[in-house]
Amino acid sequence: MKKHFLSLIAFALMAGLVAIDACTDHGEPVPEPTQFSVSPFVSELRAPIGMVIDDQGRFWVTEGGSGNNDGALVMITPQGAKTKVVTNFTSIFNQGNVEGISHLYYDNGTLYLLHGVEGLLYVIDVASVLGGSLPKDKAALTSENIRAFVATKNLTYDNNSNAFALTKGPDGHLYIVDAGANAVIKRDKDTHALELFTTFPPIAPNRDPVPTGIVFDGTHFVLSSLTGFPFTPGSANLYKVNTSGVMVPYKSGFTTLTHVVLTANDKPLFLHYADFTMPPGGPGNPPGFKANTGSVLNEDGAVLFSGLDRPTDIKRWGDRTFYVLSLGDGTIKKLDF
Repeated sequence: MKKHFLSLIAFALMAGLVAIDACTDHGEPVPEPTQFSVSPFVSELRAPIGMVIDDQGRFWVTEGGSGNNDGALVMITPQGAKTKVVTNFTSIFNQGNVEGISHLYYDNGTLYLLHGVEGLLYVIDVASVLGGSLPKDKAALTSENIRAFVATKNLTYDNNSNAFALTKGPDGHLYIVDAGANAVIKRDKDTHALELFTTFPPIAPNRDPVPTGIVFDGTHFVLSSLTGFPFTPGSANLYKVNTSGVMVPYKSGFTTLTHVVLTANDKPLFLHYADFTMPPGGPGNPPGFKANTGSVLNEDGAVLFSGLDRPTDIKRWGDRTFYVLSLGDGTIKKLDF
C-alpha cells in the first residue's frame, strides 16, 4: 500500500540536521520550545520537498515543479531572493500529484541530493555549480545509483525503492532513508560503496512503515515515519536505531510524519504532514490530505505549532529559530520561540 502514498505525496511531498546549525555560546541552558511565533520568509515555491541551510546562511530547496520534467534545485539568499541553480530534473504528474525529486543534505561545500523517481543520489560541489551561467542542467551533475543497489536486496514484496532523505552519521558515512524499501542504506564516505544498514518491519499485515526523516542525536539515529495508505491515525512510529543498525524501542501513536529536526538540546521535533480524509469524503470534505492541518510536534506528541499546509522539511538556525518548508502552499515560514 506504500505506492498509494507515493502517488499522493511522495516526490511532490533533514535530510538530517544542517551541517552548520549556527549555535551560539550561551551561559544559560536553552529551553525546549513549547510554542512558536511565525513570520513569512519565502513563497511561490513549486511543489517543494527538501531544504537545507549552508554555512553562508543560504537556503537550498528541491522543487518538484509542475510534473513536466521541470524539477529544480533553487538557492535562496538570507534575504529571500531565489535563483534556479539546476533544472530539468525528472518530474512527472501521476494521479493528480507531482512525483520526482526528494530531500538533500549539505556538508562542507557539498550538496547530496536524492531523486526518488530516478533512483539517484546527486553529488554537487556548490562552488562549481554556482560558477558560470545559471541554471545548469542536471546532466552536468555526478550521480550514483541507489535504486540499482536496493533492487538486489528484494526488501519488499514489490521490490520498491524511493530514496527519500539522508544524514551524516558520527562515522562520516551517509545514511540514506529509502521510503519505498523501508530501509536505511549506508554509503561509505571513502569508497561510496553501499550496504544495507537496517530495515523496518511492517506496522501491520501489508502495511508499510514508510520511513521519512532521519537525524543523529549523539547516540542514536532518530527517524520519522508516514505509514502507507490509509494513513490510519495513531499508526505511525518514531524509531531509534543505534550505530550498529539495531532498532531500539521508542514511541508510537503518531500520524503521517514527514520529517524530523533536533533542538539545541538534541531533542527531536517532528512534522505532521496533514490529516487524511478517507473516500468518500462527502460534500465540502473531499478525500485526501487536508490543507492547513499540518503541525510541529515534540516527541511526546504535543503540538507546538499548527495550521501548516502539508509541511515536508524543517531546519534549525541558531538556538531558537526553525524554518519550515511546506509543499501545500509552496512556502518557507520562520518559527521563533
